[in-house]
Amino acid sequence: MKTADLNTTLIDSYFTLLKSLSPNNKLELIAKLSKSMKTTKKAKDNSWKSLFGALELDQSADDFVEDLKKDRKNSR
Repeated sequence: MKTADLNTTLIDSYFTLLKSLSPNNKLELIAKLSKSMKTTKKAKDNSWKSLFGALELDQSADDFVEDLKKDRKNSR
């Protein structure tokens, strides 16, 4: 089965399911579908570079390092 045939079958199935809705519900569904098409989501960066990033802090790097050193616990 081709993709176009599968899409047509899927659309026909949805139409069969939704044709019994009231006119107001159909209009609400149309509005929601239209809104979902208008909103554009930022494309995700799937590259390996997106896995690395800077740590965002409210304090300076020196203060952060100092806090890390204070929180260290030696078990010896």
